[in-house]
Amino acid sequence: MRPYELFIGLRYTRAKRRTHFISFISGVSMLGIALGIAALITVMSVMNGFEKEIRARILGAAAHMQMLGSDAGIADWEGLSRVAKAHPEVTASAPFVQAQGLLSTGSAVRGVFVRGVVPELEDKVADFSKHMTAGSLEALRPGGFGIVIGVGIARALQLRVGDRVTLISPQGQVTPAGLMPRLKQFTVVGIFALDHNEYDSALALARMEDAQVLYRLGANVSGVRLKVGNIDAAPRIAREIARNVPSDIFLTDWTQQNVNYFRAIQIEKRMMFIILTLIIAVAAFNLVSTLVMVVTDKHPDIAILRTLGASPGSVMKIFVVQGAVIGIVGTLLGVGIGVLMALNIDTVVPAVERAFGFQILSREVYYISELPSDLHWSDVWSVALVSLVLAFVATLYPSWRAARVNPAEALRYE
Repeated sequence: MRPYELFIGLRYTRAKRRTHFISFISGVSMLGIALGIAALITVMSVMNGFEKEIRARILGAAAHMQMLGSDAGIADWEGLSRVAKAHPEVTASAPFVQAQGLLSTGSAVRGVFVRGVVPELEDKVADFSKHMTAGSLEALRPGGFGIVIGVGIARALQLRVGDRVTLISPQGQVTPAGLMPRLKQFTVVGIFALDHNEYDSALALARMEDAQVLYRLGANVSGVRLKVGNIDAAPRIAREIARNVPSDIFLTDWTQQNVNYFRAIQIEKRMMFIILTLIIAVAAFNLVSTLVMVVTDKHPDIAILRTLGASPGSVMKIFVVQGAVIGIVGTLLGVGIGVLMALNIDTVVPAVERAFGFQILSREVYYISELPSDLHWSDVWSVALVSLVLAFVATLYPSWRAARVNPAEALRYE
């Protein structure tokens, strides 16, 4: 036998001819909860997708971790690389030279960050080869003084593969006429497009040996870039490696190098969660008015139950069951719709664009022209739990009112 509180509570959720309006209000509350949950799951999945997309583009050029030396550079980078690769979670390493410079062609000048790399090693820690629009990274050869530039630099200076460009180093020579910067002509051997303005418009790659000559580093390098198997574990791995390297070596990971990007995304996710949770709260607290009307309508029934021996706690449970059923059904419906939307956002968005004749993310304005989606089940469970808690809280006051009904007063006019 089912408990009678559960049986009566479930029976009250079914519409009767004289309570159609109350059933309609219950359905509206249920639909409001479902739409709020679906919107929250979809928006959080899209924001997770944006975070994943941005992280992938940033890490296409930035290393998971970097070991940096002093201004004089690192002399024994091979030994330092061996120490880092001794860690079981480090999968690759690559030395690099990093400096600033000016690219000049004709009357046009562009400030750039110059990174000297070894192409066969750089390919193991970054994804430049996957994003080359012209030429190749392998064309960088020792003594060839070739350069690979971002598409933003190429567009600004109107350069193509094979063109000559002058790289000006700010570390110049002292002469009687004053400080004279060092100049060297480079040949453009490749153009990359990472779809990230910071790199496409300001990063130029040269052969490491050529950069060492231009910036007078000798055999020293600026640092060593590392790749790890699990990028989320990079901060922990950096701390573990730091114990085994000299004290003058400074380790940074990708979360420190791009902290502003990801901190902004996390803040936006939290604010969107709070804002859309308020929508669920409004829908959940519609249950209060719904259950108050039900309690008012059921005064005679409550009085009869009390005269038959039902305790105030039992009466309260009846209406908690009714509100909980509305909350549970609305939550399940919302989770189902939200998950389907999140998993099929690449189909839903184009259909909406075709139906209304506009593009949500225009290619002329945004680097990302499609809405990415990355569904995290932890977000789904969090949203569902919040919804169920709000629905349960909304049932407490009407249920308490029902438990306080006086049988004599309720049956006086019946």
